[in-house]
Amino acid sequence: MSETNAPAPRAGAKQWWGLAVLVIPSTLLFMMLTILFLAAPSMAADLSPTSAQLLWILDIYGFVMAGFLFAMGVLGDRIGKRLLMVIGAVLFGIVSIAAALTTSPELMIAWRSVLGVGGAMMLPSTLGLIFVLFADPKARGVAIGVWAGGISAGVALGPLLSGLLLEVFGWQATFLVAVPVMALVAIGAPLLLPEHRDPTAKIDLFSALLLVASLLAIIYGVKRFATQEPAGPSIGLLIAGALVGLWFVIRQLRAAQPLLDVRLFANRTVSGALAVFLLSAAALGGVYSLFTQYLQQVQGLSPMQAGLSILPAAAVLIVVSTLSPMLARRFRPGNVIAVGLLTQVVGYLLFTQLDAGTGLGLVIASFVVTYPGVAPSMALTTDLVVSSVPPEKAGGASGLATTVNDLGISLGVAVIGSIGIAAYRSQLSGSLPDGMPPEATAAAKTGIDGAIAAAGQLPGDIGEALTTAAQQAFTSGLNAAGITSAVIAAVAALIAAVGLRHIRPTGRAHDDAEKETAQES
Repeated sequence: MSETNAPAPRAGAKQWWGLAVLVIPSTLLFMMLTILFLAAPSMAADLSPTSAQLLWILDIYGFVMAGFLFAMGVLGDRIGKRLLMVIGAVLFGIVSIAAALTTSPELMIAWRSVLGVGGAMMLPSTLGLIFVLFADPKARGVAIGVWAGGISAGVALGPLLSGLLLEVFGWQATFLVAVPVMALVAIGAPLLLPEHRDPTAKIDLFSALLLVASLLAIIYGVKRFATQEPAGPSIGLLIAGALVGLWFVIRQLRAAQPLLDVRLFANRTVSGALAVFLLSAAALGGVYSLFTQYLQQVQGLSPMQAGLSILPAAAVLIVVSTLSPMLARRFRPGNVIAVGLLTQVVGYLLFTQLDAGTGLGLVIASFVVTYPGVAPSMALTTDLVVSSVPPEKAGGASGLATTVNDLGISLGVAVIGSIGIAAYRSQLSGSLPDGMPPEATAAAKTGIDGAIAAAGQLPGDIGEALTTAAQQAFTSGLNAAGITSAVIAAVAALIAAVGLRHIRPTGRAHDDAEKETAQES
């Protein structure tokens, strides 16, 4: 038998142990998107951030990581994927320690930004090294499935782990948990993973900076509106962000080797699936971050109790994620995704009915209905995107799917969280008790954390009245977020049902699917 026809070598124990070194940090990197949701009240009590600063702490990590993913992927090709992964792990571990020791909200925002850079160094290398590690296509498919499952688990389990850590330790533990994982990567990667580099790869760092600048300018403009800052600068930031984004797109279209192949969006499957996933993740991210604070600040649960309250929804999410590919073999994937999103719409509408006195059973049930609805788009998007492009573009398409996964949750925290803050402040302004000292009023308007802290320093009746007003105002913010997310999820469901209806069930007519892909490409 000739060498070209020889079967690919089978994966051995070293390859599967190497996979563990790739999956564990990937899970943690996405866990860091949501692990601070439950820690936010404790962190706010220690750092005293404004509500806008708290949002930056929660979402800046995801924006920076998403903005630098493609650039770091090319840098890994240039200097070596394994080397960049180890450098990223060391950076992530050191900065996690620094963040745990931080006492300033401004410094915390900075450290979370650097963590985003460290995450961007590692994540593209984890997927790229799976392709290097597993020559056998069947084993590689299993490995990629495990990797994707680890990412989904990270997003789902972040608040659960946070609740357990907060019960025993402080919010600092949500950062320190990364240190042993990164030590494992730094030690295990050189022992178990091969190196891979492409000296001809050309990195376009300027394009990466343009992408990050565009995202942050637009998000900063949105957050200024929420904090009732003067409209002129906010509008200017939005326009500037849009122009920088346009500059980025034009630069990619003109580049011989673009950082991001924007022409992939001309493929209707790619654009439709990514739009659906971005919208569904954004709708969930905003409500998720507010809901975890509602459980503690309004329902009065401890961090562990709040984490356990999320557990039923997380369990259903895992089940639905497992079933979604099976359903897509019998029914059109677009319809499977649309049904999940319509279920989310029902859940978000339930959130609009919550108030400060709602029983915990209904609160948990609302999230059980809402959370699993994102599972079909989460489980099916990457495969839909990658399978719809030619093999030589599969890497770029996979990177797009990973970036959207990362970006969607942070976008929801920023935009929908800002809407919740605006609703909170509007409601609170008209319900503050008489006799409030100016400093207590100012603290209350920064967010519910500031209001509860201020209430503890006031005489009994006024303090209780302020706590009640703040809890009612925060619930109004959650209601407003629920309405916004319901609209976004409904739009995403429409796009899935109409924009992806050309995709046949994955278990039928494989030849027809290949013809469709060839026509679109």
